[in-house]
Amino acid sequence: MATFQLKISSPDGNLFDGEVSMFSVRGAEGDLAVLAGHIPFVTTVQPCDCVIETEDGERKVGHTGGGLLSVSETQATLFSWNYRWRDD
Repeated sequence: MATFQLKISSPDGNLFDGEVSMFSVRGAEGDLAVLAGHIPFVTTVQPCDCVIETEDGERKVGHTGGGLLSVSETQATLFSWNYRWRDD
């Protein structure tokens, strides 16, 4: 599966920087998933669980208190007001 670069940053610093196959969050208009080659856009992010699927198939789940998501054809960046990883 095709991948893209994902960065997650918060006031505490960079929390994730790597290749992923999918990233899902809740944007201004509802839930969305970003895949490689997605059309570029910017949206606010509502408080939600965020799901990352890495290039090797690992699933990581975190929670954001809100923020801003910027997506280009090759990269997505989440600027989160606060972010914490979930253990489940």
